[in-house]
Amino acid sequence: MSREIERKFLLKNDRWRASVQQSRSLRQGYLCGNERASVRVRLEDREANLNIKSATLGVERLEFEYPVPVDDARLLLSELAGQVVEKTRHEVTVGGHCWEIDEFAGANAGLVVAEIELDDADEPFDRPDWLGEEVSEDPRYYNTELARHPYSRW
Repeated sequence: MSREIERKFLLKNDRWRASVQQSRSLRQGYLCGNERASVRVRLEDREANLNIKSATLGVERLEFEYPVPVDDARLLLSELAGQVVEKTRHEVTVGGHCWEIDEFAGANAGLVVAEIELDDADEPFDRPDWLGEEVSEDPRYYNTELARHPYSRW
């Protein structure tokens, strides 16, 4: 069983950009979802994954991820997924933790969030000066919700 512990934050400024170590483009869409889980397909450069995540509010949830052929992922995104979420993911390391900063495009353009994955929900971590309000428990910022209710319509 796989468990994800992730905290999500808005950003106060763009100072993180000077520390970006890697960036990659992501396209993802949701094949189905209910009150208990979501099923997502994600295309990332030349890799693709199918992801099943529990619909638990908060910082900790079940998550399972499996590789799928890239051509299958493209077909799933174009034929079966709902609204596709597009973003560029930037990686920034601070205090031994990798921050994933998602800069959204398309219907979610203008939204930028930072995520940190932890080994324990109470694990301490350095808070860089560009980090803003925590939105880990605000479902509007979950990618499943951004697919259904894009940032541009808030």
